[in-house]
Amino acid sequence: MSAPATSGLIRVVLPIPLRQEFDYLSELPLPAIGCRVMVSFGNSSQVALVVGHPEQASVAVHKLKPIQTVLDPRPVLTAQDMGLLDWAVQYYLHAAGEVYFQALPTLLRKGEAADYKTISYWHNCAPGASGQALSPQAHKQRQALELLAQSPLTPGELEVRGITAGVLKGLADKGLAEKREQLPAPADWRRDYAVNEDDKPRLNTEQALAVSCIHQASGFSPFLLEGVTGSGKTEVYLQAMEPVLRQGRQVLVLVPEIGLTPQTIARFQHRFKVPIVTLHSGLSERERLDAWLACRDGSAAVVIGTRSALLTPFAELGLILIDEEHDASFKQQDGFRYHARDLAMLRARRLAIPIVLGSATPAFESLHNAHSGKYRHLLLRQRPGAATIAQHLLLDSKHVQLHAGLSPQLIQLMEGELSQGNQVMLFLNRRGYAPALLCHDCGWLADCERCDAHYTWHRGKARLHCHHCDHQRPVPRQCPRCGGRQLLGTGLGTEQVELALAALFPQYNTVRIDRDNTRRKGSFQQHLAGIREGRYQILLGTQMLAKGHHFPDVTLVALLDVDAALFASDFRATERFAQLYIQVAGRAGRASKPGRVVLQSHHPDHALLQDLANQGYDHFARTALKERQQAGLPPFSYQALFRVQAPQSEPCQYFLQALVEQLKPLLPAELLCAGPFSAQMEKKAGQFRHQLLLQADNRRQLAIAARQALALIDTIPQARKVRWSLDIDPTELW
Repeated sequence: MSAPATSGLIRVVLPIPLRQEFDYLSELPLPAIGCRVMVSFGNSSQVALVVGHPEQASVAVHKLKPIQTVLDPRPVLTAQDMGLLDWAVQYYLHAAGEVYFQALPTLLRKGEAADYKTISYWHNCAPGASGQALSPQAHKQRQALELLAQSPLTPGELEVRGITAGVLKGLADKGLAEKREQLPAPADWRRDYAVNEDDKPRLNTEQALAVSCIHQASGFSPFLLEGVTGSGKTEVYLQAMEPVLRQGRQVLVLVPEIGLTPQTIARFQHRFKVPIVTLHSGLSERERLDAWLACRDGSAAVVIGTRSALLTPFAELGLILIDEEHDASFKQQDGFRYHARDLAMLRARRLAIPIVLGSATPAFESLHNAHSGKYRHLLLRQRPGAATIAQHLLLDSKHVQLHAGLSPQLIQLMEGELSQGNQVMLFLNRRGYAPALLCHDCGWLADCERCDAHYTWHRGKARLHCHHCDHQRPVPRQCPRCGGRQLLGTGLGTEQVELALAALFPQYNTVRIDRDNTRRKGSFQQHLAGIREGRYQILLGTQMLAKGHHFPDVTLVALLDVDAALFASDFRATERFAQLYIQVAGRAGRASKPGRVVLQSHHPDHALLQDLANQGYDHFARTALKERQQAGLPPFSYQALFRVQAPQSEPCQYFLQALVEQLKPLLPAELLCAGPFSAQMEKKAGQFRHQLLLQADNRRQLAIAARQALALIDTIPQARKVRWSLDIDPTELW
């Protein structure tokens, strides 16, 4: 009679780019699917995630290693979470381990326990003897004991009441108080749920209709909430959340930028008496794990986060809101290249819950789905209260003497608004002093050695900085080619405009907001606070300043230099420019003051500018979608992009050419295989970059072709000499 089996097989994934799973031996009972285990892999130990219990191993059993440790008594990812991630693996054709581990905070990837960190609490050891054994002069110790007699308190809670660590140590030495470590008690927000009714404004007809439609939705219900900037989309979100929270269910709010999170949190906290947590890259590893646990355990009612928050487990998710759903940051551009908007739609479908996509400038994919009836289209065309739609002006920059990018007519308009106590916002999506440095004597240009790009001149720091690879060097004292000393900046950057504004308007304060002067933690929020408090009259910035901010005193917005966007080669460039234009324009006239939007261009008669200024985004989008349909471009077709890079150009070309030669005979005639072709900036960060595009009229056909290509790559010897990646539904070409 054979002895009972004491071990079995488990299948795991590891956070590595290999597209395969691995089998190990484990003692019985087997760790559940979704648990983490520690395994020996190569010459090291790694955290792995259990994804299956196979009956038969993929290799001979005697070759299998036993797992080292089971890290979790219960799964860190539920079957529902695993199902969503498995779908993502199959759709995006990415390595399973990297996909699954994307859903785990860094500390869990490192093998830390999936538990809250213990918190120190001070306790009163002798409540009945609070005043005894203390001298009459020990006022602080007596105060501390009285506070602790009511309830245990953390050192931080005691410190804000004036109780220092020295006072507490004195009590501990006398045996009257002691510090104990304990886990935080989970918040029971459902029992104490409340809404601040005084904070709720009266909805206009369009807002009320949108809220009513969302409230009446049952099961999976996708909505596209398209509203002009300042039309009150956030208020629709808030009132759509009410019945969900009242039922004790959680709400996920996705936002594109970390910088938008604080003001969103403040608005939501003022409305709802519930725990609100954030998930974004600005958190520490411990803060992120605690927030992740609060989502999973249900002690967080509202979760506000950027792209990766979508992959977080929830106890009972009841509604997903995506603000600025068109924003490019919702698409991950490296590693696991998923689109948060698309995965959120799938998650809502699997949970049978409503999802609301909000934007003043919806992505063409979302508009196409709304026009075809897949999404319910909700429109907000009015601005609440006395706010009006801004007036648009196109200024011709030709034959005009510009002062650091500012035309005389624009300067005059600025003077008029500033003299009336209003604020002015200038937009220039190019930081630094000048985008290039040249020698006036011989024409030499300061080019980055690692990229096909010029260095940007940062005059304040006396540095040349490549914004593509982040390489920096000091500004040379003379031309390295001819020795000349007349080194001049060419082009326009925010730093240059800031200096010009100080000379033109010395009586007014200017604040510059770009990535260079908001690096210090909290500086961005300080700048925004200064704007709202009226400490700055002129606001100058890049795209950071254009998104989602409410500045009621801004009555004039000017876009200084946008001509390059009118002639870009990427077919999505006009869509991105139109979205940026409308978003920037939306900062003007958001309160009771009328606003104006000024766009300076050497091509004011360009059809795109005329369409946006006179007809608005909706007309532009419908026209552009018809052009996309005629050209067979997304969203009327589907794309997959192979990207390849190497220190030399030839291996990339050889690899892609070999792939094309083997792949093309397998493809149907109607499937487009374009390339190989080099990137627009062929060399970046020392790597030469090439690409191959597949395009099909249906997703299934594209998926088959992409899988065939992946199978062929393993047979191509040149694959070992390059780094390659596959991007399903790419939003940009190299």
